[in-house]
Amino acid sequence: MRSYLRELLTGAIEKTAKGGELNSSELPPLLLEPPKQREFGDLATNVAMLWAKSAKKQPRAIAETILKNIEDPDGILARKEIAGPGFLNFTFAPKFYYARLRELAAGNHARLDLGQGERVQVEFASVNPTGPLHVGHGRVAVIGDVLARLHEATGFNVEREYYVNDAGNQMDNLGLSIMARYRESFGEKVEFPEGGYPGDYVTEIAAEIKQKHGDKFLHDPVETAVRFFREYGGDSLLNTIRSQLKNFGIEFDSFFSEKVMRERNEVDRAMDELRSRGLLYSQDGAEWYRSSQFGDDKDRAVIKSDGELTYFAADIAYHRNKFERHFQKLINVWGADHHGYVPRLKAAMQGLGYDPNVLQIVLVQMVQLTRGGEPVRMGKRTGEFVALEEVLEEVGGDAARFFFLMRKSDSHLDFDLDLAKKQSSENPVFYVQYAHARVASIFEQAVKAGMDLGDRGTVPVERLGLAEELELVRKMSQFNDVLEESVRELEPHRMVFYLLDLAGEFHRYYNRIRVISEDLELSRARLLLIENVQKTVRRGLEILGVNAPLKMAARAEAEC
Repeated sequence: MRSYLRELLTGAIEKTAKGGELNSSELPPLLLEPPKQREFGDLATNVAMLWAKSAKKQPRAIAETILKNIEDPDGILARKEIAGPGFLNFTFAPKFYYARLRELAAGNHARLDLGQGERVQVEFASVNPTGPLHVGHGRVAVIGDVLARLHEATGFNVEREYYVNDAGNQMDNLGLSIMARYRESFGEKVEFPEGGYPGDYVTEIAAEIKQKHGDKFLHDPVETAVRFFREYGGDSLLNTIRSQLKNFGIEFDSFFSEKVMRERNEVDRAMDELRSRGLLYSQDGAEWYRSSQFGDDKDRAVIKSDGELTYFAADIAYHRNKFERHFQKLINVWGADHHGYVPRLKAAMQGLGYDPNVLQIVLVQMVQLTRGGEPVRMGKRTGEFVALEEVLEEVGGDAARFFFLMRKSDSHLDFDLDLAKKQSSENPVFYVQYAHARVASIFEQAVKAGMDLGDRGTVPVERLGLAEELELVRKMSQFNDVLEESVRELEPHRMVFYLLDLAGEFHRYYNRIRVISEDLELSRARLLLIENVQKTVRRGLEILGVNAPLKMAARAEAEC
């Protein structure tokens, strides 16, 4: 919807600048937002206020000049006015909405091409292969997947990547944990390793090894056994993670192994490059990166005094590899506990000569599960956390995806398991899906009544004169605006909010207005209207990775 007004205003602003009516040819940014109060119109801009300083004129005077220079030959604006200190408010005419509905019906709605084929990598859900996914991982995974889907829907060439943290102490601890359970299965009393993984899944992996190899590893040297358990356990758990994500509708284009990267000496080469740039120095036997030189609050160790690499060194090498693959945008989706890591990683990329703004990091806050109003704190299989698999078994993939997206990523999320299972309008995902199913039901009634939409191009959309009907078209016309905002701000929750608003408008309309009546032409117009509501809901749900069912529980009819 913004694009139509932006075109009119851009022309008016350029005409104002070229006409010499102002003392400035420096054009201000044109920002268009819905007014906070609906009565002030459909869209508003503060462009006159932004221009006032350089033009050395009062904002209202500039606003008057802009309005005078608006050329609207198609009459898409019903009202344009100046408000307050110089805001410009605009209201679209009904004919504008009729034209948008015809475009939607013909499948000619403008496709956003923000990316124009630019290559984007989204790296997300990169969980250490030391255990199954928990609900927090699930939220990170869904946000990453939907960010990828949003970029694909707006003309970007997207690659999804999973960074496999398969090197380092955590993998050694996994190997020691499996070895302890393996030895216990033969009746030995074993002290469980400090920092080990106590979940039942470790016992299950040990049992698999025992079944395949018997007591072989009771006789092998400890180092040999631990190395095997580490490799076997890591591979097994990575396969489990891949399977769980696939069942959740999430697949990756590439899995990037930290271990393989180290074997290729990429970390050493990255450190050599930083040394050659004079950005590493020695202190207390360790090597440090001059991170503070690039905006970080202090310098960071990359090589410990015992010669071991820090995690930061490996992350520098990994992101150097990413930049060398020439993506135009790199998006990392991380847990919020990594917030302090952002400035140091950007500083490292800047030190290597890359544009740190190419790297954009989305932080995701924790999830609190509740049941019966009480927090759910422990899972059945892990012994520590609630596994994602348990939640999916209980509420299903659609509800889980939708609920994970119902808050801004950097806000804590309360996930009500009871609510997610309800087959009623109280359940947000049910509420949106039922809008789609309800339209299908209405069309079934139309068929039974012998009513056919026929040629969509001949439907008299001008018969849609009710405010509720124009509001539905207005909501549908905002789809691309929401899509653009979601991509630019990296905020997939905006699409969820939008779908809830659209579904709400539709359910209220349905409860007040008879879609099918004795008036054939009005019925055709209303059927065309709701058919496009259904198409718009489906487009949004597809981006979220949520199903758009044609039938749902009958008792919902009285509740929505």
